[in-house]
Amino acid sequence: MDATTVLILVGAGILGGAANAIAGGGTFFTFPALIATGLDPLTANVSNAVAIYPGHAAAVPAYRHELRALGPQLAGRGLIAALGGLVGAGLLIWSGEAVFSGLVPWLLLLAPLIFWASGYLHRLTTRIRANGPVVTLPIQFLFALYGGYFGAGLGVLLMATLALIGVQDVQSANAQKNLLATLITTISVGLFVTAGMVAWPETITVLVRAIIGGYFGAWFARRIPANILRYGIVAIGFGLSIYYFLACGVR
Repeated sequence: MDATTVLILVGAGILGGAANAIAGGGTFFTFPALIATGLDPLTANVSNAVAIYPGHAAAVPAYRHELRALGPQLAGRGLIAALGGLVGAGLLIWSGEAVFSGLVPWLLLLAPLIFWASGYLHRLTTRIRANGPVVTLPIQFLFALYGGYFGAGLGVLLMATLALIGVQDVQSANAQKNLLATLITTISVGLFVTAGMVAWPETITVLVRAIIGGYFGAWFARRIPANILRYGIVAIGFGLSIYYFLACGVR
C-alpha cells in the first residue's frame, strides 16, 4: 500500500471507530474508504465486516451480568440471529461481486434511512408486537439476514427487534444487542475468512485504527450530543448513496 492509501484507511478507521462508540454508523466511513483504495465493493464489504468485528465482540464481556440474568431467554433469539447471519453471509458469497455492486447504492440509501427512522421504528414496534410471533419472528430473521449481508445500521435494527419482543430495560437491550450482533458477525466473518475473500493489509489497517478511534470516541461521546453525529452520519450516508447511484449509472 502506498502512503495515500494508508492515510485514507487510517483516517477512516479512526473516524469509524469513534462513530461506532458514539452513535453507530462507522461503516459509512470505512466501507467507502476501502473502495477508494481500489478494492471492489464486495471485497470492501467483506473486509469492512472483519475490520469492525472486534467492536461488537469487545462489548459483550462488559454486559456479562445482564446476559447471565437472562438465562435461557437468549437461546431462541441467538438462534434466529445466527441463522439470519448465516443466510445473509451465504447470499453475499453466492450472489457474487456483480450483484452486490448493483445493490451498493440501494444499501447505502437504506442504511441512513434506518438511522433517521430509529425513533419511528421504536414506536412502530409497539403496534407490531400486538401481532405476536407470527410477525415478530420473520422480522427478527430478516434483520439478522441484513446484518450478515451488509450490516450498516445493524445496531439500530437490533434495538428495534428487542423493543419488538418486549425488552424495555435499556441496559438489557444494549447487552443483548451486542451479543446478537456478535453472533451475526462471527458467523459471517467466519464464512468470509474461510472463503478467502478478505483483503488483509487494508483490513488490519482499518481494524487497528478503529480500536483507537473507539477509545477516543468514547471520550468524545461525553462532550457532544450523540444526535449531532447521528445527523452527520445520515447526511454522509445519503451523500454516498447519491454518489454511487450516479457512479453506477443506476436508473
